Amino acid sequence: MTARPVIAYIGIGANLGDAIRSVKEALQEIARLPDTRLRVHSDLYRTAPVDAGGDDYINAVAAVDTMLAPHALLEALQAIELAHGRQRPYRNAPRTLDLDILLHGDQSITDAVLNIPHPRMTQRAFVLLPLLQIAPDIAIPGGAAARDYLAAVADQRIDKVI
Repeated sequence: MTARPVIAYIGIGANLGDAIRSVKEALQEIARLPDTRLRVHSDLYRTAPVDAGGDDYINAVAAVDTMLAPHALLEALQAIELAHGRQRPYRNAPRTLDLDILLHGDQSITDAVLNIPHPRMTQRAFVLLPLLQIAPDIAIPGGAAARDYLAAVADQRIDKVI
């Protein structure tokens, strides 16, 4: 029996340096990951920081077909972050690049290094709107349809950039 790829959704954000360029480069680098194919990505959005300070963020969501297991995908994404100078001086610090696995197939994982579905994705307009742009009927495993969470984030500013 041959393993089949799963669809994973990756949240992308940056608010230090040339954030638009960083997000665009990250999309190209995600497309080059082993055993992974970029399926589609959202437009880029400008959003105010949520539970953090600093400049506005540039955000997007990408969907990939991947054979990488969740922890291997996380490791590959963190390598991309590091290549972009990502530092983690404190929780919710401004960042040159942030890559989060939002969903990985229909899996639910909670361990010391990874939580899938991403635990705050339904509380963030910068995740929900780009996600719904590329997957309008998506449901959150163990939860409701993603669109059902939109009312809770209606007060968060988000503007399409590209």
